[in-house]
Order: sequence, then C-alpha cells, then structure tokens
Amino acid sequence: MEEKKRFKIYKMIMINAIVAFITFLITSIGMYQYFIGSDSIGKYFNIYSEGNSLTSKIKKYKSIIDKYYLGEVDEEKLNEGAIKGYIEGLDDPYTEYITKEDMQDFLDETTGNFVGIGIYMVKDTNTNKVMVLSPIKDGPAEKAGILPGDLIISVDGVQYEADDMSVMANKIKGEIGSTVKLEILRGTETKEFELKRESIKTNPVEGKKLQNDIGYIQFSSFDEGTAEDFKNKYKELESQGIKSLIIDLRNNGGGIVDEALEIADYICDKDSILLYEVDKDKNEEIKKSKNDPIINMPIIILTNANTASSSEILAGALKDLGKAKIVGTKTFGKGVIQQLLTLPDGSGLKITSEKYLTPNKIEIDKIGIEPNEKVELPDTITNILNVEEKDDTQLQKAIEMLK
Repeated sequence: MEEKKRFKIYKMIMINAIVAFITFLITSIGMYQYFIGSDSIGKYFNIYSEGNSLTSKIKKYKSIIDKYYLGEVDEEKLNEGAIKGYIEGLDDPYTEYITKEDMQDFLDETTGNFVGIGIYMVKDTNTNKVMVLSPIKDGPAEKAGILPGDLIISVDGVQYEADDMSVMANKIKGEIGSTVKLEILRGTETKEFELKRESIKTNPVEGKKLQNDIGYIQFSSFDEGTAEDFKNKYKELESQGIKSLIIDLRNNGGGIVDEALEIADYICDKDSILLYEVDKDKNEEIKKSKNDPIINMPIIILTNANTASSSEILAGALKDLGKAKIVGTKTFGKGVIQQLLTLPDGSGLKITSEKYLTPNKIEIDKIGIEPNEKVELPDTITNILNVEEKDDTQLQKAIEMLK
C-alpha cells in the first residue's frame, strides 16, 4: 500500500515535470518566432548575424533608417559621412577624406593661394585639439597675435576636436572681407580673436644680406614654385657678394616634397642620395640629386619645434651629406609622406603612403632632427614669429659660426 502511494507521488511529479518542459518548449518556440519576426529586435540582431562585411552592415542600417527615421535623409551626406568615418578609423592624423566641394580649396592651398586667416594647422593627439603649427607671415592671424602651439577650441562658437580639423578648416575659410571668431587656448589662458578673412599668399620667400657678407633666406612652407623662388632669391643675394648662407626653416610646416628636394639639388653634389621613401611593403625609392650644385658656400639651417615634414627632409639631407650645420632646437618629427588621390566623383583622399629616411637612413617620424648646435631663444621672447635680430640667439649663433 505504502509502495503504491510512493509510485503515485512519483508519477505526479513526472507528469508535472513533463508539462513544465512542454510549456517551456512551446514558450521558447513562440518567443523565438516573435523576435525573429519582429520588425525591431529581429532586424537589429540580423545586422550582426547576416554577414560582417561593411557593405552588408551599411545596407542593414540604411534599411532601418528608411523604415524608422523621422527626418529628411540626404543620401550624399550619409555616403560622405560613412567614408569619412571609415578613413578616420585609421587613426592617422595625416590621412583624410576630402569632399569634391573641398578639393579646389585644398589645391589652392597647395599652390599657395587661398582665402582665410593664414594659419597652418595640425592635429594634436595629446590634447585631441587642433593646434596652430604656425601663422603665415603678414596674414590676419599673425597680425592679431596668434602663435604656434595655440590650440583652437572653437570657431564662431562651435567647438571642435582634432578629428574635426577638415570641418573646422572649412568654417575658418570664407569670403574676402568677412569675419570669423576663434577661441584659443594658450597654456591655461583662453583668448578670443575676431579676424577678417583675406586673400593669402602662403609662400613669400624672403631674404637679405647680413653682416660679414652672410646671406639670409626665410620662407614658411614648400608650395608650388618655392624652389624657383628660393633660387631667384639666392641669385639676388649672390650678386650682392654673399660668402655664406643661413636658411631659416623655423616655423616652416613643410609642404610639397619635390620642392624641398629641388632646393637640396641646388646644394648637393650630383647623384647624391637625398632621401629614401619606404612603402608598406618595405620597398625603397631612392631620391637623388640630378644636377651639379649652384650653391657652394658654408650653410647653416635654423630649426625649432615647428620645423616639420618637407623642412625636415631638406635639413636632414644637408646635415647627413655635410652640406650644412643645424642651429636651434629639435624639429617637429613628421617623417611620413602623403599623396593626394583624386577619385572619379571629384573627391580626394590624402593618404599616408610612405615614410622617409635621411641619406644616412635615420628615421624622423615622432623623433625629429637634433641640431648640431642646440640654442634656445631667451625666456623673455613671447612671440617666436617676431623676434628682433639682436634678441635672436639662434640667428646670432649662426652668424658667429659663419664669421
């Protein structure tokens, strides 16, 4: 009797367990069908379950936007945003997507003419802000007192980060005579500037004859025609009887590599190695001087922390080949080269494609070039773009060495 009772209890437990399992199974199937058939959760789930290619993911997001997004959809802006985000994923401060609307402005800057306030900018990865590399001589920014190292916080009240540099640059540009407001962070101090946009000539090559028959040539970038302008200025000084030369590359943010190599060609012996360009597959392209030198005299190059890119190519080549000594402070350290690719729709991609090495195969990127004679400017100098000759300890050291 007792055994029958236990069997009956066991049977009831088993029946309840089977019912519970069947109920769980039915519920699970129903929930699965609900979610997979749902217009919300199922679709979001499928973004990741139906292929991981960029194209398939974008198609899924596009279908969600088309179905749910309340506002107007600008397909061209979506496409540009997707491309821009994809390129920014490289996390390279020098590689950028350029829209077809911005391509002409970019080319104008490369050739040395554009409308704006006259500054060279770079992404500062330490602060995630856009930093002024150097103002252009006699431009609105320099006249207003903007300095190398200033961080641009906002333009016309809109704040920007380093990744927004292209957007910021477009906001800074505008019609001749119109104004733009910049908020600048200098150290711990915030400053505001209201600047009038002007037509900017980015590359005046300037020169003069100093004491002791020393020539002095200075320019702020390597744009189209810089090498020819340099040669003409040198010839002008040569006719005045100079016996040595100072090339001032302080605050020169670089530019077109071939222009720097052409200036090196004026100075170095024919067939001298000027530069190694190394691509991602470790293939080397060697750049050599093509002509006999036209400049045969002692040369000193002035550098500082804002001497970058093509300036470092020129300084590194002349230093390694024993054609010049460097006076000043260590250079910026941008040892990679970008090329501009024009796409069929008129847009462009400025992409880091090679790193460069000096003739002695010395790497510069994120390292910089050390001077032969390290000389700091006096602590009393507040504007390194406007230093009187008598206070310019770097220039004075160069003059002393050339006497």
